Amino acid sequence: MSNSSRVNSPTEETSLTPDQSPGPDAPQDEYTKLGEKTGTTFIQTLIHLLKGNIGTGLLGLPLAVKNAGLVLGPISLFLMGGIAVHCMDILVKCSHYLSDRMRKPFLDYGNCMQYGLEVGPAPWLQRHAIWGRRVVNAFLMVTQLGFCCVYFVFLSDNIKQVIESANGTTTDCHLNQTVIMTSTFDSRLYMLCFLPFIILLVFIRNLKYLAPFSMLANLAMIISLGMIFNYIVWNIPFPVALPYLGELKNYPLFFGTAIFSFEGIGVVLPLENQMKTPRSFHKVLYLGMAIVTCLYISLGTLGYLCFGDSIGASITLNLPNCWLYQAVKILYCFGIFITYALQFYVPAEILIPRVVARLEERWAWAVDLAVRAALVTLTCVIAILVPELDLVISLVGSVSSSALALIFPPILEILTFHSEGLPWWVICKNFLISVIGLVGFVAGTYVSIEQIVLRNSARDALNGTLSGVH
Repeated sequence: MSNSSRVNSPTEETSLTPDQSPGPDAPQDEYTKLGEKTGTTFIQTLIHLLKGNIGTGLLGLPLAVKNAGLVLGPISLFLMGGIAVHCMDILVKCSHYLSDRMRKPFLDYGNCMQYGLEVGPAPWLQRHAIWGRRVVNAFLMVTQLGFCCVYFVFLSDNIKQVIESANGTTTDCHLNQTVIMTSTFDSRLYMLCFLPFIILLVFIRNLKYLAPFSMLANLAMIISLGMIFNYIVWNIPFPVALPYLGELKNYPLFFGTAIFSFEGIGVVLPLENQMKTPRSFHKVLYLGMAIVTCLYISLGTLGYLCFGDSIGASITLNLPNCWLYQAVKILYCFGIFITYALQFYVPAEILIPRVVARLEERWAWAVDLAVRAALVTLTCVIAILVPELDLVISLVGSVSSSALALIFPPILEILTFHSEGLPWWVICKNFLISVIGLVGFVAGTYVSIEQIVLRNSARDALNGTLSGVH
């Protein structure tokens, strides 16, 4: 998402009066985008929305369902999908109102929060409205860089498994035998091996040069998902003897992974703005998120049914040790490798222009590359410090995704439409959603960090024992 940070102060704008702006209950058809009328079609926007919500989080959902339980997990995913798409709709509605009122052709997430505070009821918030944009942009950066950390862990875990099991890999995908793994080196060293290649990848500053590779990456991920579904559907053991409800202490881990998976709120406003007919975006949003939610529930549930308590942090780690499914892992890794550059684009566009603007022109290019390399190295270092895929996903989801997807949009709606006379039940509903997001934020973050500490302690104790033996 591009950051429209160079926005004139609202005091310099000719604001519309409230009766000239679409209210909270105005129908979608009344909105007309200010600006160009050329853009993406309905189908193109739908594809982009699907791409923005399908990533590594999807592959971690079977473990999330295990943490919640075979019945509670799918029900919770359905409810969370409904709340997530409702919050996306709130964000779009607030963007319509504020862009008309502020005479802006387009507002990104950060600017929506800034202008929402400026038209809000509290004078103190109006004076400090700029912090609304800064906070949202900070969470966007944390979210996107968090995705990049997850990609490092995902790549290292899957490639490590492919290499270590290569000697035992067969052409028979139905052969049930124990595979002898050839130990290579720690997964964190694999991350270091990926580091220089990913740095070179993000040095490509214009995304149009990545477009062909992005298309190949999308194709690779679609084929991989198809093969994964094919395997798990035909290999569910019967009878099923899995718990309907998981342990309560593990539910925050489910929450973090699930909200991480619904990662598309950052792309909603850019996609809506790029449509030829933005009044149709409402249909795109609900159709796309319905497809995404069904995909999440089906893969999470079927994956847990297939592999049971042995399900890994990513379902790819449970696939058979045959060349067909090893190729699936490699294909998905290629897709994630390319996707790193796309996810990295958001924090780069937020941070780098601010850094470069403080320097002389002759240093701009070198500093641009240096900041890119430093940010990639930072994500690699964080991944090395926390090389647990499921816990990194849960932590990123709990810390940043919950704020962007659940906490901020309901608050923004109350601020934006307070003068329009919001019904009491809307205020109560928004308050409830924000509280759910806040509880998930606190509980998910606490449990994720606790589990990270426990696993690191266990790993250090194991390494100490092995060192003593040798």
